[in-house]
Amino acid sequence: MPGPFHGLKVVDLTTVFVGPYSTQLLADMGAEVVKVEAPDGDLTRLTGPSSNPGMAASFLQLNRNKRSLGLDLKTEGGAAVLRKLIAEADVFVHNMRPEPLARLGFTYKDVQAFNPGIVYCNIWGFGADGRYAGRAAFDDIIQGVSGLVALEGFGGKPPRFVPMLIADKVTGVMAAFAMAGALYHKLKTGEGQEIETPMFETMTSFAMIEHLAGAGFEPPLGPPGSERHAKPMRFPIATKDGLMCILASSDKHWRGLTKAGGRPELADDPRYKDRRSRLARREEVIALTTEMAKTRTTREWVDELAEAGVPCMHINSLEEVVTDPHLADVGFFKEYDHASEGRIRLMRPPYMLSKSPAEIRTLPPRFGEHTAEVLAELGYDAKTVAAMLAAGAAIQEERDAGG
Repeated sequence: MPGPFHGLKVVDLTTVFVGPYSTQLLADMGAEVVKVEAPDGDLTRLTGPSSNPGMAASFLQLNRNKRSLGLDLKTEGGAAVLRKLIAEADVFVHNMRPEPLARLGFTYKDVQAFNPGIVYCNIWGFGADGRYAGRAAFDDIIQGVSGLVALEGFGGKPPRFVPMLIADKVTGVMAAFAMAGALYHKLKTGEGQEIETPMFETMTSFAMIEHLAGAGFEPPLGPPGSERHAKPMRFPIATKDGLMCILASSDKHWRGLTKAGGRPELADDPRYKDRRSRLARREEVIALTTEMAKTRTTREWVDELAEAGVPCMHINSLEEVVTDPHLADVGFFKEYDHASEGRIRLMRPPYMLSKSPAEIRTLPPRFGEHTAEVLAELGYDAKTVAAMLAAGAAIQEERDAGG
């Protein structure tokens, strides 16, 4: 059964993480995505370990279910191909800054002139109506300005960046969601539209849900920042042989934890008998929990607390995530034989649709792997394709690349 976006044509003029992640989400649901790459290819082709040049680990995790078309948009021939491709598409998405996009002639106004029904998605750093519009933006920049770095230092800890490209990935999800909404609108009305998905606004909305706090009222009832998260009751706990996480914040869960830890009297101790009392004595509760945790192994704790309904799990290293038995049960990591890269491991879509499942249909493409194929589908004959390749307007993979 094909995915819910089967038949949807998407032109993907995005690079690095934020845009490719958003279009991969559409591709997993069945959309036909043509990835348009500049002569140097997507930067992530060189990011991380690789078996062969141009097929690095990051690229493999962001570009399955896509075809790669190499074009030099600074040539008239390359720009003409992109215009023809967009004219037949349902969605066009890019993450270029406004000025270079305008110079190439692919703003919403330009594209709407020859495809008025297009769903056109801008992914950029800052909203077009604000004073930061047009500034370059990368994940670290957005983490800093959106308050995420400050939150990592909240409660007296040293500020730091979250050790993942969280702004890119969250914005990618938001862009895919916005495109799905615009496509539903088009289904009902026949109208295309322009979408703006700025990273700054996206990450501010993401980070400040719980941290707007007292500043969510006017006049403010207090400063922004959630005290509960500044001094949380959540922390990694050392057991006899490793680490675990426990969230025993409710009275029921606290009772289960103290019983399992051999200290049932603590459940009725007036200093800790209810949530408010325990929050007022955070440091004491942390010390007691830490003391109890050392009496058993991680496996013993997790088994008993899970049986009692207390939220808890072992803490995996990154290597242990890859081999986690639950993920193996559900077939989360899947291995494939790639034509040039050999055996590779990809993560399947994490959600399940019973009637129109998302799936991995094709593996990440080599640079320009589908250039001749896509040009032929657009009506270019073999002689014209050869001339475009020779002139550098279109770029095709080296057939001997990757061995």
